Amino acid sequence: MVAKLIPVIFLIVGLGSGIGVGLVFAPAEKAEDGAYEKEAAGQEKESGKKSEKSRKKGEEEGFGYLKMTKHFVVPVVKDDRIEAMVTLALSLEANSAITEMFYANEPKLRDGFLQVLFDHANTGGFDGIFTESRNLDVLRKSLLEVARKDFGEDVSKVLIMSVNRQDS
Repeated sequence: MVAKLIPVIFLIVGLGSGIGVGLVFAPAEKAEDGAYEKEAAGQEKESGKKSEKSRKKGEEEGFGYLKMTKHFVVPVVKDDRIEAMVTLALSLEANSAITEMFYANEPKLRDGFLQVLFDHANTGGFDGIFTESRNLDVLRKSLLEVARKDFGEDVSKVLIMSVNRQDS
């Protein structure tokens, strides 16, 4: 009986420590509106990774990157038990003017994104070679639809910054 509880205990301890580490290393909130975009733009200019042409294009369109403040954790359930946990970090490419509205409405957006992620997991989207381009494109498209329900055409892309699957 105790031997059957050990994997469950390890899963709970691992999940708890992962959440704890995520909270400790989460980015600090910026007091100034748009500080995330300004900081990212400064880093791009310093690193020289972005060409002058693409930098001008981004400035004309007024699009920046809005990072979701927390990772998404999605259970993969098979035969009524948790087979794996998938962790994702997401960002949006969006009009810089919606930054304040984005962070004010982030809980509602997270709820919509979680529903899409749960549906994706339940239909086998995180099984097998889940990082295949076609699989991730379907997920991005579904997430973009949810984002556009709240923010319209001000959101141009949903970016998957990282994805990790931890089997139990």
